Amino acid sequence: MQWPTTAIGGSLFAAALVQTAALAAGQAVVAGTNSLVTPDSRYGLFDRLDHRSAYNQEFFPQPLLVDDTGLEPDGELEFDSLNTRAGAQHSDSYMAGVQKSFGLVTFELGIPYLHQSDSDDVAQGLGNINVSVRDPVYQFVSARGFFDTTLGVAVEAGLPVNSAVSKNAELASRIFNDLKLGEHFSLQSLLGYDTLFGGGVNGGLQTFEYGFDFGYALSHRELPLPGGQQFTPMFELSGETGLNQGQSGRNSLLGSLGFRLDLKPMGELQPTLGLGYVFPMDGGAREEVHWGIATSLTFEF
Repeated sequence: MQWPTTAIGGSLFAAALVQTAALAAGQAVVAGTNSLVTPDSRYGLFDRLDHRSAYNQEFFPQPLLVDDTGLEPDGELEFDSLNTRAGAQHSDSYMAGVQKSFGLVTFELGIPYLHQSDSDDVAQGLGNINVSVRDPVYQFVSARGFFDTTLGVAVEAGLPVNSAVSKNAELASRIFNDLKLGEHFSLQSLLGYDTLFGGGVNGGLQTFEYGFDFGYALSHRELPLPGGQQFTPMFELSGETGLNQGQSGRNSLLGSLGFRLDLKPMGELQPTLGLGYVFPMDGGAREEVHWGIATSLTFEF
């Protein structure tokens, strides 16, 4: 099987992040006497985690296309949509979900409603109910905090409801890396392996998934938007490559240009708005999407 250039690049990039973290960990041994690194900053099994990590401080913005990898200690309600068009093909997805972290382990529940149409052919209904859990397994923070990376794992199960758009169960395993450089820049990376179970034409289908979210956080002091606390422009890449059943090597890659705007609190709720313009980045994606809009409204509680 020949892998598309984008999938190879995504794999190599994520591998480079993991390798960088490992090299940095080795340097930390040499720098152990640096006064900026407190001896009690590391904790957990084999001291694999770091109290100073930006991951523990909710630094990373929630993506619009790529699956969320961040920590949600306060709990979060979210309402997302993705509407795409390609000629007569329309695809609309609406998601209501909740996230909550216990320690560093985050649980997520999502209930989608899907509407897909192509000329006179329409399919709609509740999609798979998604249940996922994620957990960081290694963190490294450089002496002065400029380089801050978290490596983690996640598992997601999609439970079918036997609607017109939900026939097959789904199981996905993922590796993620959340990287912070300096005070503003973030990169969230995700690699995953997805399998559909059950009958029908999609039963047994396997795909390799990958995603990247680039963000640059600007505080209200740096960009004083009315009613805003923080504004984060984002560029995202979300792709998948078929592994079997006639889809082997077929790649589909979408891009998104958008932002997250953290608004001022409303009592006990912290609202955040997200908006992105979605576009295809290869021929596989262009067959199904010519353009699209992704929106998100979340409330931390």
